[in-house]
Amino acid sequence: MIVSIPRTLVIGGSAGSLDVLLQLLPSLDPACKLAIIIVLHRKSDNDSLLSDLLAARSILPVKEAEEKDLLTAGMVYVAPADYHLLIEPDGTITLDYSEKVNYSRPSIDVTFMAAAEVLGDQLACLLLSGANIDGGEGLQQAQEMGAVIAVQDPTEAEVAFMPMHAMSVVKVDRVLKQKDMVDWVMSL
Repeated sequence: MIVSIPRTLVIGGSAGSLDVLLQLLPSLDPACKLAIIIVLHRKSDNDSLLSDLLAARSILPVKEAEEKDLLTAGMVYVAPADYHLLIEPDGTITLDYSEKVNYSRPSIDVTFMAAAEVLGDQLACLLLSGANIDGGEGLQQAQEMGAVIAVQDPTEAEVAFMPMHAMSVVKVDRVLKQKDMVDWVMSL
C-alpha cells in the first residue's frame, strides 16, 4: 500500500522562539495544506501547557503529538516535553526516549533528520531563535535529502546563536524576517 504523506513543515526553536510562533500561527490561512511539526526545547516537567497556549492562538488545530498520530494536512503537532519526535515511513509519529542530543529532548536535529529520511523534497524546515547548536546538523541532512531550508534572520532573533550556527554549517535557502514567515509558509 502506498501512503500519501502531506508536505510537512518542521519548525525548531529554543530560547526566544515562542513569541515568533505566537505571531506566526494566528496568521496562517485556515486552508493551509501542510502538516506542521513544532519542536521546542522546554523543561521536561512541562506538560501540555505549550500545546494549549499555541492552540488558543492558532487558527489551525494544534495538538501535542502522540504515538502513532498520522500526519494530516492542516494540523499542527507539538513535540511533547522529554521525547524525541520521529516520522515513520507510513506517515505516523513515533515518540522516542533515547538519550538527549545537544543537551535536548526533544532534539530539533533528531526530528529534522527523521523527517528528511521519510519526506525528502516534501519537507521544509524552519529554524528559529535559540542558544545552542541543535538544528544545524539536521538542516544539513534535510537539505541533502531535498528539503527546503530556512532560518530566522539572526538580526531579529531574540537569541541569534542557533540560526547563526545553522548558517555556518549549511547554505540555507531563505533567511526570513518575522514579517515574511507567513507568506513563506503559505507558499510551501
